[in-house]
Amino acid sequence: MTTPPEPAPTPINRRALGCLLEIVETLVLTLILFWVIQSFVAQPFQVQQRSMQNTIQDRQYVLVDRLTPRFDGYHRGDIIVFTPPTEVAETRNREPFIKRVIGVAGDTVELRDGKVFVNSVALVEPYLYAVGGTAEPTQPENGLSSWTVGAGQLLVMGDHRAQSSDSREFGLIDVSSVIGRAWLRYWPLEDLSVLPTASHPELAGPSPSAPIASPKASPKATPKASPKATPKPTKTRTP
Repeated sequence: MTTPPEPAPTPINRRALGCLLEIVETLVLTLILFWVIQSFVAQPFQVQQRSMQNTIQDRQYVLVDRLTPRFDGYHRGDIIVFTPPTEVAETRNREPFIKRVIGVAGDTVELRDGKVFVNSVALVEPYLYAVGGTAEPTQPENGLSSWTVGAGQLLVMGDHRAQSSDSREFGLIDVSSVIGRAWLRYWPLEDLSVLPTASHPELAGPSPSAPIASPKASPKATPKASPKATPKPTKTRTP
C-alpha cells in the first residue's frame, strides 16, 4: 500500500511565509538599531525632582548625547547625566542624577559668601534659580567648602542649589560614572529647545575638558562627606 505524496506548497503559502520572515527580520533589525542608538549615540531620560530648575523642570524629558563625549570630554558648564555614588542613600535603585559640571580636573573650587569660585575666580552663573530676581546663594553642606578636582573626576552642582544633592554632599564624581551630556529638552513639545551650556568666559583661557574615561580614579583630594538625612536630588528616569 502506498501513501500519496503531500501536495506541494502553493504560491500563496510561500508568499505568506516570505512576508512573515521579512517582518521578523525587520523587527530584529529595528531592535538592534534601537539598542545601538541608546547605548552609543543618544538616550532619552525623564527628569525627576527640582534641582535643575529653572533650566530643566520636573517631569520634562531630555535627550542625552553619548557619542560626542567620546571625542570631546566634559567641560565646565555642561549638563550631564551620571550614576550617583553608591554611598548616596536615596539612590538604592541607582537612578541617574542630572547636574551641571562646575569643576574639571586641575580645578580648585571654593564656596565663599554664597558664591562659587573656580581657581580663585568668581563664577558668573546666570542659570541659577532666582527668587525675586536674585539668584539663591550657594551654601556649603556637611562643613565642606573647598575641593581640588583630581584626574578623572568632576565636581557637579544643581542649578537650584537649595534643592540639590550634589558634590557639596557626596563629593567628587568619577568621569567613568557619566552616562552622557544632556543637550536637548524635547518634551513637552512646547518646551523643545537646546539646553544652554555655560562657557564661563570670566575664567582665564578655555575650559579644560575631562576625559570621557580614565583608568582607576586617583584618590580624592577631599574625602567624600556622608549624605544628609533629607537629601534633595534631581534624578532621571529612562523612558
